[in-house]
Amino acid sequence: VDGRPEVRQVVIDEIQRVPDLLNVVHQLIEAKRRVPLQFILTGSSARKLKRTGVNLLAGRLALKTMHPFMASELGARFDLERSLELGMLPLVLGSAEPAETLRSYAALYVREEVQAEGLVRNMGDFSRFLESISFSQGSVLSMSEVARECGVERRTADGYLDILEDLLLGFRLQVFNKRAKRILVRHPKFYYADAGVFRSIRPRGPLDASAEIGGACLEGLVAQHLRAWIAYSGGDHTLGYWRTKSGSEVDFVVYGDRAFAAIEVKHARNVRAKDLTSLRAFLEDYPAAKPCLLYRGSTRLRIGGIPCIPCGEFLAGLRPGSPILPG
Repeated sequence: VDGRPEVRQVVIDEIQRVPDLLNVVHQLIEAKRRVPLQFILTGSSARKLKRTGVNLLAGRLALKTMHPFMASELGARFDLERSLELGMLPLVLGSAEPAETLRSYAALYVREEVQAEGLVRNMGDFSRFLESISFSQGSVLSMSEVARECGVERRTADGYLDILEDLLLGFRLQVFNKRAKRILVRHPKFYYADAGVFRSIRPRGPLDASAEIGGACLEGLVAQHLRAWIAYSGGDHTLGYWRTKSGSEVDFVVYGDRAFAAIEVKHARNVRAKDLTSLRAFLEDYPAAKPCLLYRGSTRLRIGGIPCIPCGEFLAGLRPGSPILPG
């Protein structure tokens, strides 16, 4: 920096690998310079930053998150079927052999980010955890069951899930319970951060129904798009889901100062009236919400006043800063 006094922007990639650099950044920001500096700090994990308790430049940071590609970024290159197979990671889609890159992604990520930094003691247990929790994709999360399936203590499994979220590989979706009028479940749902990563980790065999995996994959693809829309659109929004004790469930609820949307996802090419039952129950409690059902068909429908939109069309039209649902 001292050798280039005309520089206005400094980019430090993978800042979490040397957290002490944050103290240097702090000193340079505080220094009285003729040309003020802007630092752009990027990283693929917040784990080490949290653990070392370094100076996080409180009050001087604008936190931005970058997500897998959105369909609108790909434009004419977006293909729903291909996205369900390969996901939307730039690293994968930009590869000469995307399928091979995706297959090795989780293994490489585990080795480089987890093993290299010594985040877990037993890599075998963690690898089994990655597979075990893939069965919870799009489902209400029971950590006791996940821990039992991968043969570790519940506390260990909880720690593994924290690592997964810190590495930006997965996320928990909390229950939407604002002014709740019914008894709701309390546990979050889980999703891998990219549909392709989920598909590459999820074990498949004779006992695994392709429709079950395909449905979880489609939900995950919608979830990652909604998270990206929230991150890039500005405003104050949250993403959750709604599920009553009696079993009525709406897959996604976007709530904030610019949107209040209830979105149900169906991995089916036809829509029946009963598929809208949960959305109608949600609208009874929240009439201000805009409902929508996404499905695998090719025709826009309206059943009982609720729009039913082909999933690929919805994702392709989802643009940051624009309304989340068409008027």
